[in-house]
Amino acid sequence: MSADPSPAPPFRKRVYHSLFEGTEHHGRLSKTNLVLVVVILAAITVSIIGTEPTIAHRHHDLLIGAEMGFGVIFLAEYCMRLWSVAERPGAGSAMAKRLHYAITPLALIDLFVVVISLIPFFIGNGAILRVVRLARLSALVKFNRFSHAVEEISDVIWERRYELAVTIGLGWVVLLFGATALYWAEGEVQPDKFGSIPRALWWAIVTLTTVGYGDVVPITPLGKVLASFVALSGIVLVAMPAGIMAAAFSESMQKRREREIAAHIEAEVERKVDAEVDRLVKEEEQRKR
Repeated sequence: MSADPSPAPPFRKRVYHSLFEGTEHHGRLSKTNLVLVVVILAAITVSIIGTEPTIAHRHHDLLIGAEMGFGVIFLAEYCMRLWSVAERPGAGSAMAKRLHYAITPLALIDLFVVVISLIPFFIGNGAILRVVRLARLSALVKFNRFSHAVEEISDVIWERRYELAVTIGLGWVVLLFGATALYWAEGEVQPDKFGSIPRALWWAIVTLTTVGYGDVVPITPLGKVLASFVALSGIVLVAMPAGIMAAAFSESMQKRREREIAAHIEAEVERKVDAEVDRLVKEEEQRKR
């Protein structure tokens, strides 16, 4: 006789798997989280469109209804996560697990988004509403829970923190050198722009970051020579952290692919071993008969 099918898991366990574990295995999203991603994108789009006065006045009721709907969805998501997190493996009561989850960064972000989404319906102050509308863009942070790439980038930054700290320190040295050099070369000629090191810092920052607004420029031959060296140093300083991050991210992706391949091979070997064991057991049973 064939074995009875295993009973369906309780509803709360299914909700937990859909909201939490559905984002942790092989980078795939559960259908629930996929819907949440679409809702987040829609909420952000509505928040952006709502800042355009012509559209906001013409479709005021529609935008308000959409924002209320998004707020209710985010509130339901937060409540379901808080309720289903009791199924998380590990010691502790259901209430302890919920309290522990409620103070995690992602749960606090979810709660903040819920409050920001619903607060306009309880406050009528126009200035506050404009600030709240901009704050709704914080829903972007909710994507952290749906993206393994964000985790990879965070790990890369942490692994390369010392190299990045060195480049930042070197950048500050070059920044102060450039400001001091231009203060010495241009301070008397352009006291309003280079009359002090703090004033010259604006030019040094704009030059080192290769932005180059052009509102402050050296006019003496010596100042131009020094500015050329500072500008070339800026190109190098921008390239250094970019190269460090690119190499580290590539290495991290390669390690992840290797882990996935190893896990696939291990699963395939286990499957073949199980199949071979089943075959040998069946042969042994046939010989006994």
